[in-house]
Amino acid sequence: MIDYLRGYDRVVEVGIGRRTELAATLVREGVAVTATDVHPRAVPDGVRFVEDDVVDPDPAVYTGADAVYARNLPPELHRPALEVAREADADLLFTTLGGDQPAIPVERKTIREGTLYVAREGPGSDGE
Repeated sequence: MIDYLRGYDRVVEVGIGRRTELAATLVREGVAVTATDVHPRAVPDGVRFVEDDVVDPDPAVYTGADAVYARNLPPELHRPALEVAREADADLLFTTLGGDQPAIPVERKTIREGTLYVAREGPGSDGE
């Protein structure tokens, strides 16, 4: 997933949970990262954290993002994540758990971790 995200200047991770290594790597590579979760979370240095629920989002959290991404995004959050990405004019990239299939139209990309779903590619994305 890092190979697709490192090309963006500013990203928002939906539901960071306790898996912070991707956000930390992106920051080290010069990407501005905002992480969100419905619960307060500790995040690595350089990662901005905002408590937010993608089902009832604060649009300001996503404004200016080039991409919104999530790892292991459950199907019930696919549409809300797509909506925040659309509102921000950002790409949406996500993975799901195991056999979960996307609940929205996507383009599939094979990555080391399995399948990356790209639900919307906006201006500024080279589509790779």
